[in-house]
Order: sequence, then structure tokens, then C-alpha cells
Amino acid sequence: MASIRDLRNRIKSVGSIRQITRAMEMVATTKLRRFQDKAVSSRPYAQEIAGLVGRLAATLGDDVSDRPLFRAGAGARVAILLVSSDRGLCGAYNSNLLRMLEHWRQANPGVEADYWVYGRKGYQYLQRRGRPIERFLVDPVLEKVDYRAAARTARTLVEAFQSGKYSKVLVFYTAFESVVKYVPTQVQLLPVARTLGTDKAAAAADTLLEPDAATIFDRIVPRYLETRVYNALLESLTSEYASRRVSMKNATDAAKTIGNVLKKIYNRKRQENITKELLDIVGGAEAVK
Repeated sequence: MASIRDLRNRIKSVGSIRQITRAMEMVATTKLRRFQDKAVSSRPYAQEIAGLVGRLAATLGDDVSDRPLFRAGAGARVAILLVSSDRGLCGAYNSNLLRMLEHWRQANPGVEADYWVYGRKGYQYLQRRGRPIERFLVDPVLEKVDYRAAARTARTLVEAFQSGKYSKVLVFYTAFESVVKYVPTQVQLLPVARTLGTDKAAAAADTLLEPDAATIFDRIVPRYLETRVYNALLESLTSEYASRRVSMKNATDAAKTIGNVLKKIYNRKRQENITKELLDIVGGAEAVK
């Protein structure tokens, strides 16, 4: 059994860990609010531009198939943008995302993929397994990424797709739904999916377009792709800090519980020693008599 000194040191260590996890929980909560505001405010724009692409695609009809971004690439490989975290201590955030990636690989045997990676954890995971990493995106770091950096990434993926090496481009990221729910998600970035519907087509038919639908469509599609990438990065960051906040709160609560248990053991052990000392004193006094 541990001595009183050992118990005292363990209680002190658990208390220090609790202070650290509490501080990390507070930092994660602050950053979560900041990124959550950005992610939520970007959704209406992302939804509107996606709807606009759908309406214009409905207006153009079969002419959309002639555009290279709307048909499968000539290559046999797949380009994957993987958005993970740079740091750990965020629960199952990375493991759930990478598990989904492995499920995709098992469901597509024989399909070779090249990776564009945000986040050091994803990079280390792929590197240990010898997966072909086309580019590790570190400038700027994920936490400081802005729309300009997301636009560069989108243009890089478009250029890779148009090179004829890849059949499609996929994005693996974590979609943020609430502060307690964040879902690993796979979306197809390229070729762009055609969302044709009679209601959208009717709405587009009643709209006056200047200069014309084809010109607007060709200019809006790159903005749509940039927005999809930027929104994926924002939602991944928000999910990461939501997961880290929950993990640090659980660690803080666990440290508190362990500390209470150790204090009870310490007090019981201390009382036993005091009782033994009293018995020794009484026994010595009786022997003197």
C-alpha cells in the first residue's frame, strides 16, 4: 500500500493535472465560440451559391456535361483532401475521421489515392502507412486559415483534376452539427454534382440573367468550389475545438473524482497511523505501570 508521502504527492499531481485540463477547457471554449460563429455565418452563403449553381445548371441543361469540371476525369486515381487536426487531446476527433477513410478504402479496393493533407495528425497517420502524400498544407496553419488559403487549395485541386491524372476529388472532413455532435463526412468536390430539379429549373426560367447563364455559370463555379473547401475547413476546426472542450471537461471531472478518492485514502491512512501511535503510547504507559 502507498505511504502517506506517496499519497500526498499523487494528490498534488492530480491537482496540477486538473488545473491544466481546466485551463485547456477554457481555451477550447473560447476558440470554439470564435470558429463556431464563422462556420455558422458562412453556411447561408455556401447554401446560396450551391443553389445558384444548381439553378444555372438546370438552365443550361445538357450543355453542362461539356464542361470538364462536370464530368469524370480521365485518370484512374483519386485525389483526397484530408482535414485533420494539428494537435491531439481532442478525443476521438481524428480517429473517427481516419476510421471513415479506412472504410472508404475497404469499400473501394484497388483504387489508388493521392492525398492533400491539412493537419499534422493526418499527415503522420498517412506517412506511417506509406500512403502517397501529394502535398502537406502547412502555410498557413489550419487554425489561421482564411478564405484566400482555401481558394488556393481549391485551385490546386482543380488543376490536379484537370491534369488527367484523377477521376475525381474527394474531401474528408468533420461536419459540425452542434457543440456535442460532429460527424466525419465525405463529399465529392469534383466532378461537380449536377443538381437538376423542375422547381429550380422553373425558378431559373423566370430569372433575367445578364450577360447570360453560361458566362455567369463559368464564373460562379470556381467560387462555389472555393466556398466548399473553406466551409469544410471551418467546420473541421469548429468540430476539433468542440471535441477538445468535451475531452478536457471529462479529464477535469475525472481528475476531480480521482483526487477525492485519493484524499479519502490519505485521510484513512493518516487516521490509521494516528491510531497506531496512540495505541503504542497507551501500551507503553501500561508497561511502565
